[in-house]
Amino acid sequence: MIKKLIRKLFGQDSAESETGASTDAASHPTEAATAPAARKSTRKKAPVALKRDPNVPVILSSDIHGIDPSLISKNAVRVTDALQEAGHRAFIVGGAVRDLLLGVAPKDFDVATDATPDQVQKLFRRARIIGRRFQIVHVQFGQDIIETSTFRALVDIPADAPPAEPPRRLKRGELDARTHAVDASGRVLRDNVWGEQHEDATRRDFTINAMYYDPATQTVLDYHDGMADIRARLLRMIGDPATRYREDPVRMLRVVRFAAKLGFEIEESTRAPIRELADLMNNVPAARLFDEMLKLLLSGHALACLTRLRAEGLHHGVLPLLDVVLEQPHGEKFVTLALTNTDERVRAGKPVSPGFLFATLLWHDMQTRWQQFTAAGEYPVPALHRAMDDVLDMQTEKLAIHKRYSSDMREIWGLQHRLEKRSGRSALKLLEHQRFRAGYDFLLLRCESGELDPAIGQWWTDFIDGDAAAREALLALGGRDRAPKKRRRRSNAKGRRTGDAMEGGESAEEREGSDTREVRDLSPNDHGSHGND
Repeated sequence: MIKKLIRKLFGQDSAESETGASTDAASHPTEAATAPAARKSTRKKAPVALKRDPNVPVILSSDIHGIDPSLISKNAVRVTDALQEAGHRAFIVGGAVRDLLLGVAPKDFDVATDATPDQVQKLFRRARIIGRRFQIVHVQFGQDIIETSTFRALVDIPADAPPAEPPRRLKRGELDARTHAVDASGRVLRDNVWGEQHEDATRRDFTINAMYYDPATQTVLDYHDGMADIRARLLRMIGDPATRYREDPVRMLRVVRFAAKLGFEIEESTRAPIRELADLMNNVPAARLFDEMLKLLLSGHALACLTRLRAEGLHHGVLPLLDVVLEQPHGEKFVTLALTNTDERVRAGKPVSPGFLFATLLWHDMQTRWQQFTAAGEYPVPALHRAMDDVLDMQTEKLAIHKRYSSDMREIWGLQHRLEKRSGRSALKLLEHQRFRAGYDFLLLRCESGELDPAIGQWWTDFIDGDAAAREALLALGGRDRAPKKRRRRSNAKGRRTGDAMEGGESAEEREGSDTREVRDLSPNDHGSHGND
C-alpha cells in the first residue's frame, strides 16, 4: 500500500502502465488499433457508413417490411409457386412491391424469375410470349394477367472502351435477330439478354422499383436501398441518370408520374438531366408515348402530373399546345376543371373516357383554328372539320392517339355548336345521339370555366330532367334570347347555284347574308346574344 503511494507520487505507476500498454500493443497490434477506435465510436455514437455491395441484397423479414399478405394477388402467388416448384427462383417485383410497402393494394402484379420465356410458357396452360424490345410472358387467369419476365443481364459498354461509331439504323428483321441493340442516341431497342437477379435489379429504373418479394418466405430482397428511399419518400435513379434516360427516354415521364402519384420528391441528381435531355422524347415511338401519357392522365393525379410536366419542360414533347392553352384565362380554368374531375372519377373507381380527356386538352387550340378559318371566309361547318383535322394531325405526330379516341373527340367537338343552339326539334334528336352525354358534360365544363353562359348548361339540364310538357315549354323559350333572323327573300331559279347543297341554292347576295348569319350562329367566338364573353 505504502509502496504504491510512493510510486504514484514519483510517477512510476503511470510510466509502468504506459510501458505495459505499449508492450500489449506490440504483441496484439490489431486489438490495439481497434480498441481506441471502438471506444471513440461508442463515445460519439456516430453510425459507421458502409459501402453497400449492389450484388448482395439486404433481406427484410415480415416484421420489418410489414407487407399485408391479404393485399397480394392469389394468381401472382400461383405463378411464383409454380415456378419455384419447377426449380426456378421467382419473386413478385417492381411497382407491386413498392405499393405493398406503402400499404396500397396494387392494381397489377409482375413476376421476375430466372426461367426463360420458353420455360415459363411450358409451365402454364394459358401463357403467351409477347414483345420484341423487352420479351415477357403473359400468364392469364380469366381476366387477370400476370406479366412474367426473365432476369435481365447488364450489357453496358466498359468505361475504358474506345468510342464507337454511331450504329446504323437496323431493319426490323435484323433487330429481331439480336438480343441487345441500341440506337445512335443510346436508346435501347432490344434487351433480351438473360442474367442474374442482382443484374436485373441494377437494370431497373428507380430504387423503389428494384425490390423483390418472395411470397413463400414473406421476405423482401433489397439491392439498392429502396426501403430507405420509400421511408424518405424519395425518387432516386439507379446508376447514372443521364445514361438511364438515354436508354429509355420514357423514364423521364415515369419519374414525373411517380413523383405526382406517390407524393415523393425527385432526388436532385435524378432531376438535373431531365430538362437538358427532354428532346430525346422525339425518338420514342408515338404509340408507346401515347400509352405512357394515358397512364399519366389516368393515374388519379393528372393535374399534378401535368403541372410537373410543365415544370420539367417535358410537355413540349407530348402536348406542345399546352403552354398556349394555359396562358389563356378560360383555357387554364377549363383544363384544370377537366383534370380535377378526371382525378375524382378515377379515385372513385368510375370509368373515364380517354377521348373526352384529350378533347378537353386540345379544345382551345381547335377552337382558335376554327375562328381563324371562319374569319378567313370559310363556311363554319367545313371550317370546323378542317380545324379538327389540323389539330389531330399535328398532335398525332407526337402522340399516336388511337382512332377510336380521335373519333370520340370529333363527335364531342362537333356537338358543341349544336348544343348551343337549343332551338327546334333538333334538341330532341340530340338526346338520341350516342355521344350526347359526353357532349353535354363537355358543355357543362365550358359553362363552369366561364367560356359559356351558365344558362345554356342549365337549359340542357332542365331539358334532360323534364317531362314532355316541360320540354315543350323549354323548346318554345329556347330561341327567344337569340338575335332575330332576317327573313330570306325568295330567289328565282336563275340566281341559284347548281349543286350548292350546303347553302340550299341561294343567290350570291343571299349566300353572303346567309354566311354572315351562319358565322354568328356557329362561330366558336360568338354565342349569339347570350352574353357569354
